[in-house]
Amino acid sequence: MPTLLSVNVGMPKDVSWQGRTVHIGVWKFPVHGPARVRRLDIDGDGQGDTNGHGGEQRAVLVYQIQSYRYWQRYFGRDDLDFGQFGENLTVDGLLDDEVCIGDRYRIGETEFEVTQPRVTCYRVGLRLGEPELPALLVSHHRPGFYMRVIHEGHIQAGDPIVRTRTGPGALSVADTDALLYLPDPEPAKLRLALRIPALSPGWQESFRDLLKSVDGRAVVAATGPAWNGFRLPRQVSTSPCASPRPGPAPVRSYSLSSTPDAGRYRISVKHEPHGTVSGCLTTQLRPSAILDAAAPRGDFMLDEGTGPVLLLSAGIGLTPVLSMLHELAARDSDREIWWIRGARCPREHPLAAETQALLTSLPHTHEHVFYSTATPEERRRTRAADGRLTKDKLVALSVPADATAYVCGPASFMADMQHALTAAGIDPARIHTELFGAMPSINRGLTGQAARTPHQPSGPPGTGPLATFARSGISVTFPDSKPSVLELADACDVPTRWSCGTGVCHTCTTLLLSGDIAYSPTPLEPPPDGHVLICCAQPSADVVLDM
Repeated sequence: MPTLLSVNVGMPKDVSWQGRTVHIGVWKFPVHGPARVRRLDIDGDGQGDTNGHGGEQRAVLVYQIQSYRYWQRYFGRDDLDFGQFGENLTVDGLLDDEVCIGDRYRIGETEFEVTQPRVTCYRVGLRLGEPELPALLVSHHRPGFYMRVIHEGHIQAGDPIVRTRTGPGALSVADTDALLYLPDPEPAKLRLALRIPALSPGWQESFRDLLKSVDGRAVVAATGPAWNGFRLPRQVSTSPCASPRPGPAPVRSYSLSSTPDAGRYRISVKHEPHGTVSGCLTTQLRPSAILDAAAPRGDFMLDEGTGPVLLLSAGIGLTPVLSMLHELAARDSDREIWWIRGARCPREHPLAAETQALLTSLPHTHEHVFYSTATPEERRRTRAADGRLTKDKLVALSVPADATAYVCGPASFMADMQHALTAAGIDPARIHTELFGAMPSINRGLTGQAARTPHQPSGPPGTGPLATFARSGISVTFPDSKPSVLELADACDVPTRWSCGTGVCHTCTTLLLSGDIAYSPTPLEPPPDGHVLICCAQPSADVVLDM
């Protein structure tokens, strides 16, 4: 019979790591005697990063003595004590290829339910001093798993572990982990996983996204960009923007603001007061002078459906949804179209007349414009509502619950609109967003990370290929001292998104606009075409990254 060998707890603490400070709760130590298990944790226990650990679905982490012995042989170590893999319960039995999502177990006075595999994270490697361990846990099918608490109570070392219910579908922890992290997930298993109520909501969302991709509904993945890298359009010459100092030509990303017509693309650019590129484009560039350009790409694209469509924007977020409105007009679409727009005032509402003409040409449209600083006369003349577009105001519009929504604007605006649309009954899977500027960082557990403007790294210049961070507007010669694009970006205070640090979780997946990269270590699964995993990537030629 499976047995509980040790109950392990520990509170988060700050740890120095690679010149940074990590607030981390992976240091767990055995409890002597009974321990009280509560709905969210065990008395005396805590998590440093509650986005990836802890909470109702991840109240208790389990790891097996059989895996301890496996890693002792693998690493040639004899110093592994209970709790060293960050687990709360060290058990004899309950192997990852035998335990299934939805299984329930009674230990002492407490009953648990298996909800998901361990979240692959760099911190377990930090704790053991084995940086590659997060990848190895997945590739060797030994992740461990989380459980939620069904009935609270006391447990202690030596308690027998009794299975009280078998999860539906018989999908093991190891198989579930492989579906998310390893190549070529089976669609049948993804559908099976989504039918298991006990599977945590975060993993359900990830599997829904995977299923869309596997089923071929990710149009961009199927078609790819029209060309790779940067190139000169035919029959024109380069007219580079002026640069304030010698160095590489600046690179920026913009959205199309109309449908491609006869092979032409249109962008609409806000002129920033001190913007090098926006100033060049809006005041210096002349007709027939065209810059090197990468092909349009991304997944913020209008679907082929027939149901209602919501186009929501604020600020310069207007441009991609305006392109969608052009496309609907070009199709003579009879879809119900909701155009919802937030701006400060008419003077800061570009292309309003063009938008009005497109809406007038379509049969089933609703227009709602909100001005936050307009005068009463400006609002009356433009039939705009007063104030910012907020969650409550959007819900009050009674948008159709079966609509597909496209949202673009500042990060706070998009977060508010996503919450509002969900509150209005729209399926989160039908809410699509596009962020202007760099995406917010995901740096699990790092503390003291004050936001700074991206800059050149300290130290002598590198001798490697040129790495350009397009959204952040800087180019850096790759230094020999940086083993990955991620570490270079961190040194430049370019916002980064990562979790495992070893090419497993794909949190750091980034669009590669041009150039070539190599990997060390090799990721378990390569990213989609045209993308790169920055946590283990090194440029083998000049690169331009969408970050």
